[in-house]
Amino acid sequence: MAYTKNDVAPNFVNGVAVEMTDEEKQKLADEWNAWESKSGERKLEQIRTIRNAKLVETDWKVTSAKEQGTNLSTSFKNWRQGLRDIPTTYTSESEYDELLARDDDGNLTHSVWSE
Repeated sequence: MAYTKNDVAPNFVNGVAVEMTDEEKQKLADEWNAWESKSGERKLEQIRTIRNAKLVETDWKVTSAKEQGTNLSTSFKNWRQGLRDIPTTYTSESEYDELLARDDDGNLTHSVWSE
């Protein structure tokens, strides 16, 4: 949806409606449209933040395995690789919405987040 000056309501100052000029309304509509056009970028940034946190939370397992000379499970390595691949595997805003979906308790629901 693209906003137009007709979508802009009057400003309220101290409870009094103050009409804006058409130029002011259009400027505000343009700002809203610019914000909306960056929706995918904002979602991807959220996803990267979550992904990076998950990787940091599990880095100790990688370090520990290296220090002890043990191997990590293939499923664990694949899970971490899947996290690193998110920006190339998921590329549409609808996929970003799926990655950011949460249940009623606020837990991420997409399988990519689960070890």
